Amino acid sequence: MGDASTIPFRIEVIRKAIHFCSLSIPVLYYFLPKSTGLLILIPLTAGFVITDILRHQHPPTARLFQKLFGWLLREHETGEKMKTLNGGTYMLVSATICVLIFPKLFVITAFAILIFGDAAAALIGQRYGKHRILTRNPKKKSIEGSLAFLISAILVVLITPKIAHTAAEYFIGIAGAFVGMVAEALSSDIVDDNLAVPVSIGAAMWVLYLLLAPDLNIYHLDR
Repeated sequence: MGDASTIPFRIEVIRKAIHFCSLSIPVLYYFLPKSTGLLILIPLTAGFVITDILRHQHPPTARLFQKLFGWLLREHETGEKMKTLNGGTYMLVSATICVLIFPKLFVITAFAILIFGDAAAALIGQRYGKHRILTRNPKKKSIEGSLAFLISAILVVLITPKIAHTAAEYFIGIAGAFVGMVAEALSSDIVDDNLAVPVSIGAAMWVLYLLLAPDLNIYHLDR
């Protein structure tokens, strides 16, 4: 989230350190069949969603959640202004949707981009972001944060799995990274970037593979 966050930079660093634990999603999914991935993700996601619903509807749960995790939440995640899921829940919802819909190749690339790109955008954007993309965007996304996202995402594209390592595949990956950057920059409190970024990247890659590399088997990692 490449915004000038209302939380201290130190807390943002801790949030992103926790965020990197989500790297387990693409790493483990690389080795697991889709059915096993969903067997893990669906109940885990359901548990997080139920917890978020309870904290908005059940005061004792809300107090406990705030006591344990309130210091990590951004203002829009507290539920004081609007009832919404927290970033971790959005991450799991996004992972479940992507595993259900997209080939494994796209899921791994999209989530690796999200994790590294989001961290770079948030930290660089908060510390060095001076030029706002949209002045009316409450998240105050910056050009500096978005560029940090794109650079990190391109580096991720260079090392994530490919089918035949053709020039077209790298172009597709970089184009997907650019789409992810735009999705991250335009995300809002209503459409969380943990959901918008991987879904938009997966969709973009699917379209581009069909257009530019139709002979390649996009399901070669699936089993």
